[in-house]
Amino acid sequence: MKTVLLIEDNREVRETTQEILELADYLVTTAENGKEGVGKAKENAPDIIICDIMMPELDGYGVLQILSRNPTTSTIPFVFLTAKADKTDFRKGMNLGADDYLTKPFEELELIQTIEARLAKSKSIKINTDSGSNNLNNFIDQAKGFKELKDLSNERKIKSFNNRETIFREDDQAHSMYYVVKGNIKCFRSDNYGKSYVHEIHSEGDFIGYMSLFEEGVYGETAVAIELTELAVIPKQEFLVLIYKNRDVATNFIKLLSRDVIDREKKLLQLAYSPVRERLADILIKLLTKSPNQIDTNNLINISREDLANMVGTAKESLIRTLSEFKKEGLLSTNGQEIKILDEKSLERTAIGF
Repeated sequence: MKTVLLIEDNREVRETTQEILELADYLVTTAENGKEGVGKAKENAPDIIICDIMMPELDGYGVLQILSRNPTTSTIPFVFLTAKADKTDFRKGMNLGADDYLTKPFEELELIQTIEARLAKSKSIKINTDSGSNNLNNFIDQAKGFKELKDLSNERKIKSFNNRETIFREDDQAHSMYYVVKGNIKCFRSDNYGKSYVHEIHSEGDFIGYMSLFEEGVYGETAVAIELTELAVIPKQEFLVLIYKNRDVATNFIKLLSRDVIDREKKLLQLAYSPVRERLADILIKLLTKSPNQIDTNNLINISREDLANMVGTAKESLIRTLSEFKKEGLLSTNGQEIKILDEKSLERTAIGF
């Protein structure tokens, strides 16, 4: 049963609307003002929120603004309910991220149809932020819904890159983001002395380059293919229109950005305080779980010692010495640049300092 949070200060309207929704088989929670509504939304996130605009303590605009900033409530469809039909109010609400607008008095059928339509659309346009083959199709299909993007997205361009071929460089103009159709990519930053730090290996199902589209218009890292790789190109304009006009897409990419920031903060802490053994074990476990195309059924990782050293944040000599220690302990074996994980559980314990 779908849940509805109804935020309405007028008792008669609140009770009548609740009755209509319950007759339509919705589970309804009510709030008498905006402050109470925010609390109930955070406490038990509903499937959809119906909210009056003019209310005491906190108006509907304030409710939407607060909930839009909270990761647990930001993706909930939000419908304004108001007695005012002024276009300025309508525009203000939609600019804040409202999904729809109902003017009181409304017909029972209009209310139900609006809720059903918003729930259906929300379900269909949400992007799965986990890696998966449907990410790109969902992303582009939603872009095609906007008339101004038809020319940009009529044909999805796929580009191929050979091993060690550069996709984009740090400080290049950021004109596109990319979706990894096939292959693996290393992303790294370089200092003024030419020393590089590989902070991520991307594989099938990942988006790359999107953080730079929000910043100053240049890529903040260099991306290089580490095997034969195929990428789908998503133009900057197409991406930004989706972000600005589609609340669900925007929210999910904000989650991606937040996850990236958290991951990078953890890596900085590791570089500052964790010994090389722990950092190397952690990177090997991540490669084992994140980059399935680099690994066969025998837990075989194929990565150069230079790239691995840059990911760990240590000198190549220190990396080789630590790998030798792991070999002696029976955690792994090596053959050229191939690394075969022999004892994943012990490697996981090493990664957390045991």
